[in-house]
Amino acid sequence: MKQLLSFALLLLLFSCGNESGPAATETGPEVVAAAAPIPDTAPAAAAPKAVAIDTNAPPTIPSYTFLTGKFDPLVHPDFVPVAPKYTDGDPYVLHQDTYAAFEKMHAAAARDGVQLIMVSATRNFARQKQIWEAKWNGQRLLEGKEKANLACPDPADRARAILRYSSMPGTSRHHWGTDIDLNALTNGYFEQGEGKKIYDWLQANAAAFGFCQPYTAKGDERPNGYEEERWHWSYLPLATQLTDYAATHLQDENITGFAGAEAASAIRVIDNYVLGINPECRSPKKAH
Repeated sequence: MKQLLSFALLLLLFSCGNESGPAATETGPEVVAAAAPIPDTAPAAAAPKAVAIDTNAPPTIPSYTFLTGKFDPLVHPDFVPVAPKYTDGDPYVLHQDTYAAFEKMHAAAARDGVQLIMVSATRNFARQKQIWEAKWNGQRLLEGKEKANLACPDPADRARAILRYSSMPGTSRHHWGTDIDLNALTNGYFEQGEGKKIYDWLQANAAAFGFCQPYTAKGDERPNGYEEERWHWSYLPLATQLTDYAATHLQDENITGFAGAEAASAIRVIDNYVLGINPECRSPKKAH
């Protein structure tokens, strides 16, 4: 009889132990983290709320996933394809609000004899990673001149060299579907002739449609960040929400997942590049 009782007790204990494991796992990482001892890397786990990613629904504005471009804009319900008549022939997508504003701006420019041609638009994290790593590893020349890995062996120096005109993955405004590149990708094009006519028109009229040039010439008002990009225009009613979110939620330590990410903290990529924009682009303008 004692043997039967002992066997029954063992069965009961073993059964309880099996039930507790799967139940804890299924409740999610919060419960597991609470039950487990805190590892030495606990402070990294206590990152801002923005690093929480909901993979069950399309990311919204503002959110960490949207901000860092870790989603596929081709299947996001708020993104739409750009009509070929507005582009250089490549297929692009934009957030639907940006696209609607661009169509109005394009029509107004056309009435004034100015043709706006989109030469780049949304690039998600995966695409930006390809561009960045090709430059980081020397497979793609910096500004068509030199290999970054040979010219700049120090990671921080190499990152700064690439960041003259290319963003780290997870930090690009092109992730957002709010930013477009127009007509050409050199400042020289906009200094004379047709290019100057286009740039003068944009400077005078783009704000009326909600667009702003985030990377103006460096100076007292914008001492840090990317070099001037006269071709790059941002739709502020959406972009300012993400800029503000980055200022309050994103940290250099959150920028990971690509070659050279270790340089993000050394160069203070959030303060100097994500937030190092034209002050006029920090607040939305009233659009038509």
